[in-house]
Amino acid sequence: MKVILISDVENIGVVGDVKDVKNGMARNYLFPRKLAIKATEANLKAWKSRIEAIRLRKTEVLENAKEFAEKLEGLEISIPAKAGEGDRLFGSVTSQNISDALGEKGFEISRRDILLDGTLKELGTYTVALKLHTDVTQQITVNVVKEEEQQ
Repeated sequence: MKVILISDVENIGVVGDVKDVKNGMARNYLFPRKLAIKATEANLKAWKSRIEAIRLRKTEVLENAKEFAEKLEGLEISIPAKAGEGDRLFGSVTSQNISDALGEKGFEISRRDILLDGTLKELGTYTVALKLHTDVTQQITVNVVKEEEQQ
């Protein structure tokens, strides 16, 4: 069955592609989730202008993500944390802590967009990836430093 993709679908295609998929895939997956519509003449005409607008918007979003990645290039943030013997932290530094530290520097990034393997449990310097777009990832440096004791 020929379908017009109205959303990006992994392993199938991107918005606006006309694809030939199996009937079951279209009826049971693509249509119920509103990821595609049947490729009839009327639908092709109706979606032609919409598809161009969507692609232009996606290109603009990608360019904005690339510009934001350039601003983040070489960025280092420091996160103070309480630590005991052997530089082990009492607790850990999570993606939420990194998101908060970035927010203090003026960069609003969701904790879900911070690609962190688990949590940081020791003092030190770490390289952390930020997913700004499906095609744009930027590395930053996170320094976990010992928190100064308040007296």
